[in-house]
Amino acid sequence: MCELLGMSANVPTDIVFSFTGLMQRGGRTGPHRDGWGIGFYEGRGLRLFQDPQASADSEVAQLVQRYPIKSTAVIGHIRQANVGAVSLANTHPFVRELWGQNWCFAHNGQLADFASAQGFYQPVGDTDSEAAFCELLNRLRSYFTQLPSLDKLLTVLVEACDEFRQAGVFNCLLSNGDWLFSYCTTKMTHITRRAPFGPATLKDADVTVDFHAETTPNDVVTVIATDPLTDNEAWVLYQPGEWKLWRDGVIYSEGKA
Repeated sequence: MCELLGMSANVPTDIVFSFTGLMQRGGRTGPHRDGWGIGFYEGRGLRLFQDPQASADSEVAQLVQRYPIKSTAVIGHIRQANVGAVSLANTHPFVRELWGQNWCFAHNGQLADFASAQGFYQPVGDTDSEAAFCELLNRLRSYFTQLPSLDKLLTVLVEACDEFRQAGVFNCLLSNGDWLFSYCTTKMTHITRRAPFGPATLKDADVTVDFHAETTPNDVVTVIATDPLTDNEAWVLYQPGEWKLWRDGVIYSEGKA
């Protein structure tokens, strides 16, 4: 299985600490050697880094760790290939334009014999993940001619995810830069950091950060991951079928199938 990483924050925040921990799982402390990627929203733009090489050995990953990009919404992924060859075209996260926004998506799991129906969005690669992303966007585009309210959007998103999970494992992250949607069928966890901030230590690398020195009292930062990235903090586990939509680091809406 692959692993996911997401962040939602109320102020532009760098994710170097969490990203450094996740990258070790791509060939050093974990088996996810088949590529990695991460997308950072900056205003209306999306800065995307991808590499089909193992993240633990990737020079591009080392560049990102040295370059603390600040964002309020981030989606990352490390891949252990099940469907589709190891290639840049099959490397998450996937990005498409919808209603004048960059939509970013990453998936952990495997969907049996899944293929998107014919529509405006078509996969570039040959993964079930990208097919599911295209199917999801095609449904949204067929329901709405312009960006709907979040409540209306969520109705379609959750309905589609509930259907996709019938085909297998569908843990996913999706964002348009304004919010971050997370859906769990098997494994996902999150932690929300806010004042009073304290130190955190990575499980996969000998790195500790004192967030008190890196933040202000008003900062709220939520990190989402497949497995907890630190060993001295209390991460909250999702339940199967549980979804949450994050905005500015806090839960805007949530539910469970």
